[in-house]
Amino acid sequence: MYNVELHTGPRIDVAYRTYSFSYSVDGSLPNPLEAFYASLAGCAGVYAKKACKQLGISDEGIAINLRPIVKANNPLMPDKLVTSVKFPAHIESSNRALILESIENCAVKELVKRGSDIQFSVVDAS
Repeated sequence: MYNVELHTGPRIDVAYRTYSFSYSVDGSLPNPLEAFYASLAGCAGVYAKKACKQLGISDEGIAINLRPIVKANNPLMPDKLVTSVKFPAHIESSNRALILESIENCAVKELVKRGSDIQFSVVDAS
């Protein structure tokens, strides 16, 4: 379970197990939407690492960039998310294709793509 307790100031801390994630509403830290983009980029990294491990090759030097392209009428909502992967010379083109395919299956991305059936509820727990 993820827990938030609000306090005076712009900072928002989310606790999960032994981890803490911090956000803000004044630009001093990422906001939750920016953190979501970071989780997509991080997921791509995880899947690239897993693919390289399965292929028995080093993941050293792979660079991943996630660029949100926002809707013209709403700069807070992405219309498209582009993940670009730059490979070092030691990774052959056949392995590059397999790594890109693996990244394409990122669980966070799949959740977004298929998540329209997720039910959300907000309840008073007092």
